Amino acid sequence: MFDLKGRVALVTGAGRNIGAGIARALAQQGAAVAVNDFYPDRAQSVAEEIRRGGGQAIAVPADVTAFNAVRRMVDETRFTLGPVDILVNNAGIPPTGMTPTKFRELPIEEWDKYIKINLYGVLYCVKAVIDSMCERGWGRIITISSEGYRAGSGMGICLYSAGKAGAVGFSKQLASEVGRSGVTVNCISLAVMDTFPEARQSTRGYPIPRPGTPEDAAAAVIYLASNEASWITGQVIPLNGGHITA
Repeated sequence: MFDLKGRVALVTGAGRNIGAGIARALAQQGAAVAVNDFYPDRAQSVAEEIRRGGGQAIAVPADVTAFNAVRRMVDETRFTLGPVDILVNNAGIPPTGMTPTKFRELPIEEWDKYIKINLYGVLYCVKAVIDSMCERGWGRIITISSEGYRAGSGMGICLYSAGKAGAVGFSKQLASEVGRSGVTVNCISLAVMDTFPEARQSTRGYPIPRPGTPEDAAAAVIYLASNEASWITGQVIPLNGGHITA
């Protein structure tokens, strides 16, 4: 089960943390992986790690908020590995970083960077691969979202969550358009992950009292990318340790 041999996967924002874990897991299941990151050294490091472990991977650094850069990235992937079968939209933090700031205090000039990477980045990447997937009759589009899009937290992530919510709405509508072409479109909604020092303390009240890990996210991606998940589309899968159960 969950064999991805012969498939080509593109993972955005895969130079570290959750994206790197997803890229590694896809390679372990047999997929050839294109590792994207804004920073070339990060992408190259993960691709090299995968190759050292016996997997097949290339680095495809690019800014996913620029459509021409995305198109070149997809072209390079197709030329080197083959057409993209599995797209994982993981990039979600702007290259300049993310500083939680309450909406009333967030300058308008700061809005675009969150919307561009979390919504337009998804749109651009999907646009670059969707026709080929439909023409070949098989594809998986998986977008990493956040529980911040459906529950308030007071953490100062309004614009980040707005971008995530937009991507979820887009994914649900796209799923209804391309399902008959053999392409599934789903989202994975993450709660607090172990990517910052305070994560363990902030998840003490969860039913499963720990933050999520890259391996947790990767396992869900592997399932949705597989043939075994061919009857799942248009869904948002909560990966949250039971934090939200509605």
